[in-house]
Order: sequence, then C-alpha cells, then structure tokens
Amino acid sequence: MKHIFLNLKRFDIPKELGGVNAIAPIHQWGSYIVENTQEALKAYEGEDVEFAMYFPEAHLIPAVNALCENSPVQVGCQSVYRDDTAVGGNFGAFTSNRTANAAKAIGCATTIIGHCEERRDKAGVLAEAGVTDTAAVNRLLNQEIKAAVKAGLKVLYCIGESSEEQSRWQEVLREQLETGLEGVDKSMVTIAYEPIWAIGPGKTPPDQEYITMIGTFVKEVTGGMDVVYGGGLKTDNAKMLASIPVMDGGLIALTRFSGEIGYYPEEYLEIIRTYMGK
Repeated sequence: MKHIFLNLKRFDIPKELGGVNAIAPIHQWGSYIVENTQEALKAYEGEDVEFAMYFPEAHLIPAVNALCENSPVQVGCQSVYRDDTAVGGNFGAFTSNRTANAAKAIGCATTIIGHCEERRDKAGVLAEAGVTDTAAVNRLLNQEIKAAVKAGLKVLYCIGESSEEQSRWQEVLREQLETGLEGVDKSMVTIAYEPIWAIGPGKTPPDQEYITMIGTFVKEVTGGMDVVYGGGLKTDNAKMLASIPVMDGGLIALTRFSGEIGYYPEEYLEIIRTYMGK
C-alpha cells in the first residue's frame, strides 16, 4: 500500500500574526481543506493508497464534519497523551493534554507521533530537568504509540537523525525504532523517515541512493514495516520518491516555498498527481 500523509502543523495561523494561512478564515480552515481535496482524491479509488491529514486540535471537529460519504480522507490529530481515560479509572483529569480516546471519539482515524518538532520539545523539557538519557524521548513516544493503538488509532511514527547524529545514523535510528515500537502492534504503525539534518532553507536534501539506503535499513530492523519519506513530499521530488521500491509514500507539509509561502489544496493535489503518475 502507498501512503500519502499531510502534516498541517500550525499552518492555520493568519499571516498578520506571523503565520502562513492565506486560504480561509481560521474558523473555517479545517473544513475548507477537506472540502477542497476529498472529491479530487476519489479519483484514486481502486488504487492501493491511503490519504491522511493531521490537523491542529481546534480543527479536528470541523474537518471530521466536512467528510463526505465514503470520503478517501482520514482525519488525524498531532500526537496524543501517553495516558488515557478508562472505565473505573481516570475519568478525564488531563488538563491541557489530548488523549487518544478523545481523538477517537471526535472521529480521528490516525495520529502522527515522534515528529522532529515533538521530539525537540520533549528533549528540551527533559534537559531542563537534568535528564541526559537520550533514550528517554523514545520511551515517552512508545507510551504515546501504545495509547494511540489501544484507542484504535493508526500511527505515523516519525524517526530521523540530526546533523550531529548523522555519522552514527544506524545506531540512532535503530534506537528510535526498537524502543519506540517495543510491545506495539506494528500492523497499526507506518514509519516516516525525517532527515532532520536536511530540513530547512539552504540545506541539501538526501538523494535517491541515501533514501533507498534508509528505507532498506528500516525494513530490515522492523521486519518489513511500511516506511515513507518524511522530509517533505513535493512536486520536485515526487517522481523520484515514487520510483524507490522500498519507500511506500511520503509526508507533505508546505506546498509553496517561495512568494506566498504556505499550504494550498490545489498544490497538494498536484503533488499527489505527480507522485501517483496521474
């Protein structure tokens, strides 16, 4: 199966507040994105491909409510808390935390966990507490993945190495995979590889050979789990990524990187047409 994921980060924030949202008023933003993509994505019915979109929490209900009958879009949340409600247990004492049961009840089908921005935040909190154990972040993410799977959510689990870690990328990725997936039903999880060292203005993205090497390594370590390129599926790399047998899709974020930078539904659909070859 091919997987096309969309991480909408906080692209909902209006430009006048420093964001990149130029497509819809913020209270209509989630529904606008679903309504302006789902009909076109129906063109791929019969193809072995899935489409998931990860929204900020405020937009989950509007996005779910915008789903048409038999919509090809799966609405997802951006990570979940590592604990949850339970009959006879905690009934909801999770102020400021988004639990997997809440996301599932809203209508989410999936969640993204371990994105480099989430990893950076967790590492920063742990550093403030004097924790230097680099595996601690992976253990916390493992708890999140287990909570998500227990609630019936599929998971896109992100891994990747920084520039400081690149010389020992195998060690870093193996730790992220083995610790993050320990005790997890792997049938509910897809891996996304983020080359953190190559993300950002002026940086050189990995080439086809490097991505193939990573995809092969991930499949060897995980016993053949699906893996997608998480460093940005774009129009200019879509054909190349589609040609790599060991890669099973990609993660889209921004669709425009100059001028009016941002996410635009019509450009998202063009990336998918380029990747799918139609």
